[in-house]
Amino acid sequence: MRHRVAGRRLSRTKEHRLAMRRNLVASLIEHETVSTTIEKAKEVKPFAEKLITLAKKGTLQSRRRAIALLGNRDIVDYEDGTVVRKGTIIGKLFSELAPRYLDRPGGYTRIIPLSLRRLGDNGQLVLLQLIGADESSKKQTKTTAKKRSRKKAKETV
Repeated sequence: MRHRVAGRRLSRTKEHRLAMRRNLVASLIEHETVSTTIEKAKEVKPFAEKLITLAKKGTLQSRRRAIALLGNRDIVDYEDGTVVRKGTIIGKLFSELAPRYLDRPGGYTRIIPLSLRRLGDNGQLVLLQLIGADESSKKQTKTTAKKRSRKKAKETV
């Protein structure tokens, strides 16, 4: 029995779970959306949110704690067949993501279920996303659509 034992084992050893959690959160910070299974997403979500809360403080101590928890992987991009370094995960976390969520008290990520199932074991796939990057553009398009419909209504009357 596993009474009062927190967390999921995910059929992995402790070291493998830790490495998987770090890699998944680093990919989430880098790409801002990740496709994974529901179990992994539920396990990783609190860790990602704690890192963003830590980044919101913006102190040297919080930066060192984030590096200790996550590592400081490079963000690379391929341009014309060569690898180009764009920055680091911690740099993006502290410079781009933390200012985005300064006025938000929590809930920086969301899990969106997909209708797809993973080939092989039929695991349910979900999207783990950071909230905020696409919502501002959605709000702008909604308000412009409302304004357009009001203008059309005025023109026809």
